[in-house]
Amino acid sequence: MRKQRRYSLLLVLALVASLVAAVWLRKTAPPEAARLLPESDAILYMNLKPLRTATHFDRSPVSRSPDYQHFVDATGIVPERDLDSAAFALHRMDDPNGPNGPVAYSEVFEGRFDGARLARYLTSIATSQEQYAGHTVFTIPIEGRQLRITQLGYDTLAASNMPTPEQIHAMLDRYRAAASPFSGSSLLAARYRDVPLLSSAWGIGHVGLPFSERGRITVFGLELPLPEDTTFVASLRYGLGALHLRVEQIAPTDADATRSVEALGSLVQLIQVIQPKIDAQADKSDAAAVHEFTSSIKIEQHKDRAVLTANLPMELLRKLTASTTAASR
Repeated sequence: MRKQRRYSLLLVLALVASLVAAVWLRKTAPPEAARLLPESDAILYMNLKPLRTATHFDRSPVSRSPDYQHFVDATGIVPERDLDSAAFALHRMDDPNGPNGPVAYSEVFEGRFDGARLARYLTSIATSQEQYAGHTVFTIPIEGRQLRITQLGYDTLAASNMPTPEQIHAMLDRYRAAASPFSGSSLLAARYRDVPLLSSAWGIGHVGLPFSERGRITVFGLELPLPEDTTFVASLRYGLGALHLRVEQIAPTDADATRSVEALGSLVQLIQVIQPKIDAQADKSDAAAVHEFTSSIKIEQHKDRAVLTANLPMELLRKLTASTTAASR
């Protein structure tokens, strides 16, 4: 009898341990949207639920273009309300001056979608359709590129504007194996471990590609002292009324990291010197938020990594999301 009880207790403990391990793997594994992405030069991921809760950007009035309004009316999808998460794969194009531009994108969106209405809308604007892995892939011409889009599940969409269907096919193949928490691209396997726990938004790889000009990274017209193929691990985490920004540059050597820290430090000092002029031209609340952000910037070196950290005030985040939402419509 004692042996039976002992074996029963061991069995229960083993089951509990297995359950805990499964939950832990799911919590520490990359988000499913990111795992579905194909091979790429960089990955960006955003969990929009906490951002929506913090900024209420879905309540801001939106002025939509006629085409965008037609999309909303036809599908019933209001992205600022219905989109919960998004993952983007960035693909460097061999010819940056070619018809596909310097960077192409593959995307996965998770949210609340009416599949039947969306399919009718896509059918009405698609120039062709393809059946692959039991799904319909729609091809839509947009700004000189061919956008391929498919509905993976009732709450998941995938799209790619790469010249060939290889990437959209890869996402459909990954969807069939998505139950594994270890699935995903080689970049995700190599770098996701560096993303801080509980990050609501993050990027890994050559995340400067969309901002590259003449081989350098340019943000808001300001050229950073970093080449466009710099490898980054960037993240945003919520906490105590602010977003905690962390950007790591993974340099080839410790000496390269030292040079980056010195160059970025000089750039931050320049920004802080001209800060009073920026404050004089801005609204008081905006100036205070910007000053809080710039004064919190710190740059450190950890061996071959240059690390920038800063706190982004929630008020500044609300202004940025409001302006971004308005500009994108």
